[in-house]
Amino acid sequence: MLIKLLHKISQKYASKWLVLLFDLAIVLCAFFFAYFIRFNFKLDFDLIIFVRQIPYIALVTIVSFLLVGSHKSVVRFTGFKDVVNIVVGCNILAILLIITTYVSRKFNLNDVFNISGSIIYIHLLLNFLFLIGTKFFIKSIYRNVIANIGEKSRVLIYGAGNSGMLTYDAITNDSKSNLEVIGFIDDNVSKVGKKINLLNVYSLDHLNEKFIEKNKVHEVVISIQNIDTVRLLEITNQLFLSNLKVKIVPSVQNWIDGDLSVGQIKDVKIEDLLGRDQIEISNPVLEDEYENQIIFITGAAGSIGSEIARKIAKYNFKKLILIDIAESTLYDLQQEFKQKGIQNFVAVIADVRDKERMDIIFEQYKPKIIFHAAAYKHVPLMETYPFEAVKINICGTINLSQLSVKYNVNKFVLISTDKAVNPTNVMGATKRIAELYVSCLKGKFKTKFITTRFGNVLGSSGSVIPLFKKQIEAGGPLTVTHSDITRYFMTIPEACQLVIEAATMGNGGEIFVFDMGKSVRIHDLAKNMIILSGFRYPEDIKIKITGLRPGEKIYEELLADGEHTISTYHEKIMIAKVKFFNVEEIESKIEYLCSKKANTQNLEIVSIIKDILPEYISNNSKYEVLD
Repeated sequence: MLIKLLHKISQKYASKWLVLLFDLAIVLCAFFFAYFIRFNFKLDFDLIIFVRQIPYIALVTIVSFLLVGSHKSVVRFTGFKDVVNIVVGCNILAILLIITTYVSRKFNLNDVFNISGSIIYIHLLLNFLFLIGTKFFIKSIYRNVIANIGEKSRVLIYGAGNSGMLTYDAITNDSKSNLEVIGFIDDNVSKVGKKINLLNVYSLDHLNEKFIEKNKVHEVVISIQNIDTVRLLEITNQLFLSNLKVKIVPSVQNWIDGDLSVGQIKDVKIEDLLGRDQIEISNPVLEDEYENQIIFITGAAGSIGSEIARKIAKYNFKKLILIDIAESTLYDLQQEFKQKGIQNFVAVIADVRDKERMDIIFEQYKPKIIFHAAAYKHVPLMETYPFEAVKINICGTINLSQLSVKYNVNKFVLISTDKAVNPTNVMGATKRIAELYVSCLKGKFKTKFITTRFGNVLGSSGSVIPLFKKQIEAGGPLTVTHSDITRYFMTIPEACQLVIEAATMGNGGEIFVFDMGKSVRIHDLAKNMIILSGFRYPEDIKIKITGLRPGEKIYEELLADGEHTISTYHEKIMIAKVKFFNVEEIESKIEYLCSKKANTQNLEIVSIIKDILPEYISNNSKYEVLD
């Protein structure tokens, strides 16, 4: 009952007028003690004059404090700025008393206004001591009694620098925080063993099982600005092994109104553990690029297509045409845009494989920029149905490319994948052929054909992250095809920003690739996801090795044999220089593959693909017989 009452009290704030009355009472008490001290701790002063001066002191105090607004501060959150306000208010009070005393003595006014200078100075010092001391005392009482209601999570702050101190202040000043800081961790050996705010600074090596159990440590908040992502991965892995929860403080530029709040301290996410810095692109030319343009996005309902659409929607386009064959997800995107108040967009149900239907759409809207994201991307399924992979990934691209030329589209941006590099599966091979086809069109027409090639996208439909999440929710095990399998990863916003940027910097014929840092071991990713979800590996959830799927590589690549890169104005974006190939011959073979003459039998289809792509060597697949 008492806890509930205290909790209820803690949710309320004192009226600013009550705070002013409280400060006034302290000032009047200090005025009495100033007299008492001045007369050697004896009551040898005229009490009648003292009593008559009290209303005058009260009036001057109210005026002074109203001028600085010190009564508006919340006592439980008293900080440096509040102390400054108190000092300024007390000085104004003392100056007013000095002025009125001088005037009173010069013109022989009432003794009420004639106060000894020594009393004024003593009163000033006592005001500093009593007002500041009382507020910090109340703040301390609140922290130690009210703020400690309920169970607290004991945390260590990783980083004993400025960011760590700001994090400490944010946690301790937040009445609703359920965190209790018990110390700091720092890599700087000169700080280890010292104290900050009476809390010990430890090294990471101190966090052994005995230390964690003795101090009842529950989690660690990483508060290091611009921390190297490789170092972050090392730290989190060590903390995870100790079964500690890990949170992270965002970068300063992401703090709300320049201040850090406890609500901004988030759990470490998989995106934070990619082992590289996230790509940030700021290009004012983008606004001019999409100004008053009619833009097509195919595969608009997919993870990549929909994010491209969201980013394009921020620009002042003329019309945005969202094309997809998936009715439900396209409807969801349509409703999302309507709810956001986005106008001048049209959701179109259409199949890029249907050239006649696409021709009608081109004729109706006459686009100037096309983002072609429509594709089949699941490796095992495309191994089973290669004809479907050819129809959507290759033939769909050909249809749109030819229509782009016909209707004088300015730029055509193809969304490709790192699986197109030295492909070992049908999906990757068909995406590489799509790359080759648009490369064949370089310089022949007005349309500039541009390709973007990147790795796996975190959180996209069918990717490993959503799969792992479902498996964790089901209690495991998490399925990994090979203990050594690695992949390059990026976030959906990064991937889409790259695509949009490529459309701006591309002059036609380029394949843009991405500096994705180090590849991530999927087995480690699975372990981190288990721990990030609040479980222990392998006690709570296990990982099961299932074996490579048909066409699956252990390692992905971003460049094919014979390719190298040249830099662009952005250090993280490069252009792949592809090796020479016979354009007429390749173009002829690709068009034959998409013609009705091509057999729909799987082996026949894959055989033609391998003839076009000598580097396509099947792996763990029934099509190895064709190599």
